[in-house]
Amino acid sequence: MPATTHVRRWKTLALTTSAVLVGLTLPAVTATPASATTTSYDSTYYKNAVGKTGASLKSSLHTIISSQSKISYAAVWNALKVTDQDPNNSNNVILLYSGVSRSKSLNGGDVGDWNREHTWAKSHGDFGEVTGPGTDLHHLRPADVQVNGVRGNLDFDNGGGAVTNGGGSRVDSDSFEPRDADKGDVARMILYMAVRYDGGDGFADLEPDEKVNNGSAPYIGKLSVLKQWNEQDPPSAFEEKRNQVIYDTYQHNRNPFIDHPEWVEAIW
Repeated sequence: MPATTHVRRWKTLALTTSAVLVGLTLPAVTATPASATTTSYDSTYYKNAVGKTGASLKSSLHTIISSQSKISYAAVWNALKVTDQDPNNSNNVILLYSGVSRSKSLNGGDVGDWNREHTWAKSHGDFGEVTGPGTDLHHLRPADVQVNGVRGNLDFDNGGGAVTNGGGSRVDSDSFEPRDADKGDVARMILYMAVRYDGGDGFADLEPDEKVNNGSAPYIGKLSVLKQWNEQDPPSAFEEKRNQVIYDTYQHNRNPFIDHPEWVEAIW
């Protein structure tokens, strides 16, 4: 379990009396984050950001999360085997987009393998696989080789046809829609990258926008959709644990939008 204890208050939709009595948990997609959350890091790690909004909050978070350790692209393979381990099978990882549990040993580039998906596509800012944005674990996830190929460098938006073996993900000519259980994860990873990489460290200034077909520009859309996904799919226990492992073991920085999903609205 994560070292931090999160005290979250979520508004739930259509919660029946019987569901309350038996302690049922509604799927995350039916919940939206409350106006504020509290974490044990607020008085330490986030102390210079708490209480701020807009550009001031974004700037403070950039300073906080830019203090990090970096790993090589080759080292990402083994890191993902830890950060994305299947909680029900320690021999497997959970794949982004499809939700499939697959053997850790099947990492590679062949059909049936999993590879390293850059959620913020490498071409959107032309950072490739260099140490920095190209190796940042907060947006790198294991994904099925073929599903990853379908996503390619597409922007994120709603709509399209079903992706084969994509777990409910959809795709069209200019955008990719993850399955419902990964929508919030994708939004928070993209917005982390936008705060962490602002052009001040030799890399492109990454920003979300309201467009698709962004090509090689350092932008990914659509921001309004990403904001909706953040609200519809709050951070899961898996996502929170992943954030903690990256903080404790690898980069020693956090994705603030996992700890404080309401900061998405506070900035954008």
